[in-house]
Amino acid sequence: MDPIIKLRNSVSHFIYTKIVKHILFLFDAELMHQTFIKIGQFLNYFSLTRAITRVLFSYKNKMLEQTLLGIKFENPVGLSAGFDKNGVMVNLMSDVGFGFAEIGSITAKAHSGNTGCRLERLKKQKALWVNFGLNNQGVDKIALRLSKEKIKIPFAVSVAKTNSKDTVPLEKGIADYIYTLKTLEKYNIGNFYVLNISCPNSFGGRDFSSPDRYEKLLKEISKLNIRKPLITKLSPDLSKNEIDKILKISEKYKISGFICSNLTKTNLGKGGVSGKLVQKKSDALLSYVHKALGSQRKNFVLIGTGGISDFKDAFQKIKLGANLVQLMTGMIYEGPGLIGQINYELTKLLKKSGFSNIKEAVGKA
Repeated sequence: MDPIIKLRNSVSHFIYTKIVKHILFLFDAELMHQTFIKIGQFLNYFSLTRAITRVLFSYKNKMLEQTLLGIKFENPVGLSAGFDKNGVMVNLMSDVGFGFAEIGSITAKAHSGNTGCRLERLKKQKALWVNFGLNNQGVDKIALRLSKEKIKIPFAVSVAKTNSKDTVPLEKGIADYIYTLKTLEKYNIGNFYVLNISCPNSFGGRDFSSPDRYEKLLKEISKLNIRKPLITKLSPDLSKNEIDKILKISEKYKISGFICSNLTKTNLGKGGVSGKLVQKKSDALLSYVHKALGSQRKNFVLIGTGGISDFKDAFQKIKLGANLVQLMTGMIYEGPGLIGQINYELTKLLKKSGFSNIKEAVGKA
């Protein structure tokens, strides 16, 4: 079976990188993003198209399975937030080969996002410049729709505050987060929640990355008695002092883990960049958080994201302390076959390194 999987992965990668990508990159980046969402919705709708997708891309192996936060993950590779903003193709992510997915970010109110150009490819750096501004349909519409679907893959809901000047005041911003979380709880959506306090593309910027404001937010969230695990997404641009304070506050309010990291700021004054341009920062943040948690490390799940474009990048994050990893930009540059290829190569790496399960490699840098 291995030779067939290896051949499939090689053919898929060749066709995408040598032919398909060159055609796609002739068109506007956001237009292509919207097109792929529509294609994904179509593929997601029919059992036959989903089965074909599995044959073309998915790879499974018991060595990649682990249970974290009471959730079984078939493999450690997840889809980052920002791709499926409204959660319209979650189940298809399993067929593509992902072990979990993160939808959103979702906000209390629907928002069309920022105006003007919002997505550009930085081809030489294998990165994206992103300034969407948290465009989404709003939690009421998204939660109601997802409550009627049977989702087979573990998924997280990224929660942010509505991109509006109205949510800049502290109390209004907190109320926005609270409304979204209460609505998700009401409809029982997702397996865990991600607190997005690190998006650089909205009014007020990363105001809840401030330790003081972050603690006030968690204090109010703690009153909700949320049933699902809550994970915080950290900015790669935080100072070590800010990180230390956020970790201490998170322990106090029983946060279950951290995503390292989000987009990094640009010198353009707006938006942020992903992919290879954030990889060093995200790896450094992941390594620092893993070590800084010390004896408390076992109480937290760490998710490494930023710059993954092959299995070596993914394995590096795992060795630096990530229990799980996420990607999106890498899929745009390397194709949907990347996920299955990473999982296949991770299995080979684990065997070569003498590990019987992926969890044994965590933090072994």
